Amino acid sequence: MRTPIVAGNWKLYKTISEAVEFVSALRELAADVTGVEIVIAPPFTALSAVAKVLVGSNIRLAAQDVFREEKGAFTGEVSPVMLKDAGCGYVIIGHSERRGYFGETDASVNRKAKAAHIHGLKPILCVGEKLEDRNAGNTQSVVEAQVVKGISGFSEAEILSTAIAYEPVWAIGTGITARSDQAQEVHGFIRSLLSRIYSTDSAKQVRLQYGGSVNAANTAELMAQMDVDGVLVGGASLEVESFVNIVKAAHG
Repeated sequence: MRTPIVAGNWKLYKTISEAVEFVSALRELAADVTGVEIVIAPPFTALSAVAKVLVGSNIRLAAQDVFREEKGAFTGEVSPVMLKDAGCGYVIIGHSERRGYFGETDASVNRKAKAAHIHGLKPILCVGEKLEDRNAGNTQSVVEAQVVKGISGFSEAEILSTAIAYEPVWAIGTGITARSDQAQEVHGFIRSLLSRIYSTDSAKQVRLQYGGSVNAANTAELMAQMDVDGVLVGGASLEVESFVNIVKAAHG
């Protein structure tokens, strides 16, 4: 019912030439993969060049962030119109590194996601708790607040074209992965939350990704969980073979 989605977030890595070399190899290695939506999120500078390589392929392009406005006097920002023009179909919004390092809030995540929808970009909206939140037993309350505020004002059609990525902050870049049952617990909670805001039918259609030290070895176990529909991959998406192995593991 829900097509698995595997997205590679390159963060602050790869020049234009490195990005083109990577996706050229990925396109060939993943050419026969079906039943999985493959998404790559290079840095802004490489988007246009990567888009050209991906034309006609089974790989979709994402940006790592977006600004809330279409245009204006906002030095250094990149608008949803510009991302569409560069070839993007997706955009990652509210990644924990954006929240932690750059002051991203639930309100700014919501504004960016709404702007993305207006201009035909599908948000990958990130939520997740810090280690102190989990240790204090506040995982669900933190995640609920981020989800509810992040999707505030979304229509039924907009939530159906949004992927929500649960990425526990304590598992990002640490080598620690949430156990599959821990991921399922939070994913199941998010889906039940969506069913209360929208409908059970709509909630069943929204894709929920797990992010946090994902690799080829743990992907299959994570994806075997009822409510885990994909993965958002960081470091392991920087090597072609590693990423392809994750894509294949997600396919099962």
